[in-house]
Amino acid sequence: MKQASKRLPPVLLTVFLGVFALGAWVPTSASADNATFSEKVLPILTKHCSECHAKGGAGEQASGLDLTSYEGVMKGTTHGPIIVPGDAFLSNIMVLIEGRAGPELKMPHGRKDLTRWEKTLLRRWINRGAQNN
Repeated sequence: MKQASKRLPPVLLTVFLGVFALGAWVPTSASADNATFSEKVLPILTKHCSECHAKGGAGEQASGLDLTSYEGVMKGTTHGPIIVPGDAFLSNIMVLIEGRAGPELKMPHGRKDLTRWEKTLLRRWINRGAQNN
């Protein structure tokens, strides 16, 4: 009886190498796991939100929401908080950014949407407790 070869068939080898290559991408997703407010979250808010949601801006005057500091983010609006630490799905900031409140309330108004990566960073920061780090 002939002994079975210990080499992987080319198709399985290709699949194995593809899966291994995807594992090499982990540092990128790991950087989302370490999303800090000062290094990751605040730059996103500054880029997309602070034009309106800064002291004296139209969004700040309409809602009381100042997104230029951790304290402002955690204070929320005149209607209540926008962050539920540990729960990005229930956090109003994500509801508005993702358009789950309706197209007329989708943020940012009249501006380019946040990228998928920026949304992921915000979600991870919130889900990990929305710390001032």
